[in-house]
Amino acid sequence: MVEVALLFVAALLVGFAKTAVGGLASISVAIFASVMPARESTAAILLLLVTGDLVAVWHYRANADWALLRRLIPMVLPGLALGALFLAVVDDDVLRRSIGVLLLVLAAVQLALRWKSPDTTQVGRSRAAALGTGLASGFTTMTANAAGPVMTLYLVAQGVEKRRFLGTSALFFFGVNLCKIPFSAGLGLFSTATLQRTALLVPFVLLGAWAGLHGARRLSQARFDQAVLAATVVSAVALVVR
Repeated sequence: MVEVALLFVAALLVGFAKTAVGGLASISVAIFASVMPARESTAAILLLLVTGDLVAVWHYRANADWALLRRLIPMVLPGLALGALFLAVVDDDVLRRSIGVLLLVLAAVQLALRWKSPDTTQVGRSRAAALGTGLASGFTTMTANAAGPVMTLYLVAQGVEKRRFLGTSALFFFGVNLCKIPFSAGLGLFSTATLQRTALLVPFVLLGAWAGLHGARRLSQARFDQAVLAATVVSAVALVVR
């Protein structure tokens, strides 16, 4: 019963993360991995993420920054390929925790920069930062479903306004997660049991998305930035300890 309740909470968090505070979905990834077999949990959470992506894209599609997306996309597929290669040769647990530690370091650097100077956008707007974020997003989503915090840190460094943040993230992750479906299907991860379980959790994703849409409206830009950075730290810790 406890495991079922945890899955419901995880599904709610997926929806809320997609429409309000990005990065929280990594906590859902950790919950799924703790109550389901690792391979099965990867496929189940992917389908829920796509569901949340659809809601977010529909509501925030007009706010997406296409110029920013074009800078990120070229390195995503190489990142996915690099992640797949590393998974073939590196222990999964060690790699996931390493990514968590790296995210904590990046979050600490971002917070330090914001403390020293409110304007961190010049660093975030460089081409190298965009290419590095695209590569890291592809790599981390393939190895640990942890691209959310990477994207969050990049967009916060860009000084992206709240709705543009949500619209850009929605389209980016919708595309990335769709790219992952053939990989998962090819590995035979979409069993009948996984599809049935996912179908039962979809309403909770939609409920979480609804709550996120209402919550995002009430957050000021300053509070929004603080919330997504805090979610990044929590998500990174979840990756380290899960």
